[in-house]
Amino acid sequence: MCKSVCKTLLVAILAIFVYSQPVLALAQELQSGDKIQARLATDYIHSVILAGREFYSSQIVGRLKKEIGLETSENWEKENALPLPAQFLKLSAKHSNDLGIGLKIRLVGLTPINTKNLPRTDLETLGLRSLSKDSNKPFTWIVKRGGRWSFQAVYPDMATSQSCVNCHNAHPKSPKSDFKLGDILGGILINVPLGNVPLAEKGVSSDDEAFQIPPAIVSDYVHAVLESDRFVYSKYVVKRMQEHNIVESSENWEDEKKLPLPAQYLLNTSLLARKNKIGLNFRLISLWPINFNNSAANEFERNGLVSVTVDPLRPYMGKLKRGRKSYFQAIYPDFAVSESCVDCHNAHPTSPKRDFQLYDMMGGMVVSFPLNK
Repeated sequence: MCKSVCKTLLVAILAIFVYSQPVLALAQELQSGDKIQARLATDYIHSVILAGREFYSSQIVGRLKKEIGLETSENWEKENALPLPAQFLKLSAKHSNDLGIGLKIRLVGLTPINTKNLPRTDLETLGLRSLSKDSNKPFTWIVKRGGRWSFQAVYPDMATSQSCVNCHNAHPKSPKSDFKLGDILGGILINVPLGNVPLAEKGVSSDDEAFQIPPAIVSDYVHAVLESDRFVYSKYVVKRMQEHNIVESSENWEDEKKLPLPAQYLLNTSLLARKNKIGLNFRLISLWPINFNNSAANEFERNGLVSVTVDPLRPYMGKLKRGRKSYFQAIYPDFAVSESCVDCHNAHPTSPKRDFQLYDMMGGMVVSFPLNK
């Protein structure tokens, strides 16, 4: 027990250090003018949230309901059921919010089941009302709290699965009971801190280029959401389902009517996020990959893997050129977050390394996006 607890604490401490240590800029040096528009930063964050939720709703909740009758429930912990998609998002948001890196995510709504999800400001209310008129873009603004400016964006929160609709329509505390699949249930509010804010631009903004964030910070936000999603999936879905002998995870999850492995969850999230075509890419790589496609693709990635293996307290970051475009790329240490990760790598016939233990570093997570020019 002590060993397990100590390792858990170690990973938590490592996560804090990863976000608090100075970044290592290699390849081409990052310039002070290399910035990402705040609106684009929240678009990246939202695309990860949306992709994770889409995969969870369709390939976990929806598929396993049909194949093995696995239920989702508001009282998922007591009923050995899956968390509802909204609950999964809230668990992940709490995990990333608690990292203390400035990123804040929460669900808000004009007709929520939980009154804690009501808008807290007039701008949040205005933003939610604007989504009902135009759900194709977020409503954005900036706000000053505690002497610091933040950029806030609220994106539509859609009923992505029938379980969302059924829960809201049947819940005794729901103020609205006629939702349909695809309706807007509320909003996903994303808050990112800003540095200097041009005095002439303070106030409500749509997609103003004046508000910008360093790419290393944006990358940290994206990585935090990815890691939080995978943490929640590993702990509250895979581990719980296996401990209660309900359903196991498997590399061949589709054919065997099982749960995807945590690494496969992230892989499929990545494929869905790319459909947005906003330039964000992320994937897992390793010095000891089971699949050759997960090897380092270039010298930067090879150097990055060696760097985070030697010093897992620092992400490896830099700027790369692809044709005429410049890209920011970061490699974060990737740890074995569940026993299923360890078991799969140690037992797989094509694995070049078979002595992994829980919370060992297995490789790296690459986050990449274009720089403004």
